[in-house]
Amino acid sequence: MITTNAFDYINVLDKAADASWLRETAIMNNLANTDTPGYKRQEVDFESVLQRELGHSKYTTLDKKIRSLNADLSGLNVSTHTDSSNYSYRLDRNNVDPDTENVELASETIRYQALTNSITSDFTRMQAVLK
Repeated sequence: MITTNAFDYINVLDKAADASWLRETAIMNNLANTDTPGYKRQEVDFESVLQRELGHSKYTTLDKKIRSLNADLSGLNVSTHTDSSNYSYRLDRNNVDPDTENVELASETIRYQALTNSITSDFTRMQAVLK
């Protein structure tokens, strides 16, 4: 049996890409409901989940943290949650700001492209090694 850690980073990048896709979907839903009275914006927070799962030990290398994280990637599953704070700058109690959402969408699109490019690069390097 061959054991390898070759996919450790790819697995984490894959979870990050999934979370980015979910965040893009939530942002697009927010934009679609800009004029819906009482609608509360949806959010996805992958960064704090990743930080919690990696731990806060500054004396452990990132390789060791990623290796231990890959034993159980279910901790990196994220979901959409509602920003149910009472803050609303509109009279109809909708808390979606289209300008902010558009900026977030552009940022998330760039993040998703960077993640997928990183995954592709990792597979390209593995393919080069196997040749």
